[in-house]
Amino acid sequence: MPYPEMFIAPMRKDLTQHGVEELRTATDVDQAVQSTRGALMIVVNSVCGCAAGKARPGVALALKHQIQPERVTTVFAGADIEATERARAYFTGYQPSSPSIGLLQDGQVVFMLERWQIENQTADQIASMLVEAFDKYCSTSVAKTN
Repeated sequence: MPYPEMFIAPMRKDLTQHGVEELRTATDVDQAVQSTRGALMIVVNSVCGCAAGKARPGVALALKHQIQPERVTTVFAGADIEATERARAYFTGYQPSSPSIGLLQDGQVVFMLERWQIENQTADQIASMLVEAFDKYCSTSVAKTN
């Protein structure tokens, strides 16, 4: 049974306030993968402590970098069940884990952070790993307003 929306809404906002697009259905995920030219990042969000204290803050920090994926999205494990299952189906070769962060190009994973890599890192370390992947796989420069 999915988590109540009032419980997870603040955890969704931890990412959406930084411009991360929510994918709430399997169709949303397929559409994002099929229509994104260039790099697509999918964050599998969750209610666990390593999502709250490490993954979400790490993503927020990484999104301050000049180079970013063309599209940054999220699904919420335990809430957006079908969307999460579909996102994980694109993470070929990786076991389902929450949180996790996949970077895809043309529907293929080029970079992946699984829960076991997230739970023993700080938000700064996660951001650093993401920035390194952005520099390697992404080509979009973002105009900074600060």
